[in-house]
Amino acid sequence: MEELHFSILKNETKETKGERVDKYLAKQMPDKTRSFIQKLIKEELVTVNGVVLKANYKLCAGDELCVSVPEAKEPDILPEEIPLSILYEDDDILVVNKPKGMVVHPAPGHYSGTLVNAVLFHCKGHLSGINGVMRPGIVHRIDMNTTGSLLICKNDLAHQKMAFQLKEHSITRKYHAIVSGNLKEDKGTIFAPIGRHPVDRKKMSTHAVNAKSAVTHYKVLKRFEKYNYTYVECTLETGRTHQIRVHMSSIGHPVLGDDVYGPAKCPFKLQGQTLHAKILGIIHPSTGEYMEFDAPLPAYFENLLVLLE
Repeated sequence: MEELHFSILKNETKETKGERVDKYLAKQMPDKTRSFIQKLIKEELVTVNGVVLKANYKLCAGDELCVSVPEAKEPDILPEEIPLSILYEDDDILVVNKPKGMVVHPAPGHYSGTLVNAVLFHCKGHLSGINGVMRPGIVHRIDMNTTGSLLICKNDLAHQKMAFQLKEHSITRKYHAIVSGNLKEDKGTIFAPIGRHPVDRKKMSTHAVNAKSAVTHYKVLKRFEKYNYTYVECTLETGRTHQIRVHMSSIGHPVLGDDVYGPAKCPFKLQGQTLHAKILGIIHPSTGEYMEFDAPLPAYFENLLVLLE
């Protein structure tokens, strides 16, 4: 059980006076959700001046807070017989075409039906263990509602070599997307650092304090001027969380269907953004040969391109 201590000093009272204890702790513990903190309070794991209080307690100057955070228990991740669209497989690596709506690895709220559950069954446990039991074989990931090429490593040596290629930005990653608006130029590059959003911790932002460099190259594949959309190819030079979605939104052309970085309403019945990891190019960890994999566009994406003609 980890104990965290916070003191409400006099010079803090202008900002914190009258603030609910759960709201205050959510800001002090950005890696925890407010609902998680409220659960700690309900379980009497938060005290103020040594007294157990409710979540609606309002802070005062001089208050001493103690938060007891239980050790996280990793749930058992079970193999599940889920069909996989396999683009390539050998003794070292597996490349799959991930469908829309599938989470890559288990996380709170998603402990089954993930890609990891599927590859555990398919590979019979022969996966690299570098990222632990929650992410066996996972070197990189794509969002739940992004489709396309994803690399899985079957052993630790392959994983180490692929992780090095990712770090050196030597892996080819080309995405296809439909974005809002008509891009002025046929091609361009977005240089904008990305980090955790200063207010909404579930989002990323180009205005974050501790942002890391991020570079996206884009190229127009087709213009749908009648509907004011553009079909583009985006090549990642870096691989930040939500990079393409954040970058395209930052220049005024959010990805169609992205209700996080774009409009809340979409004119088409889409489940998330129209973003597909089309091309994945790597140097094979054993042979040293450059290999490139091309994931076919999902049916909904193909149909949408025809509809926009």
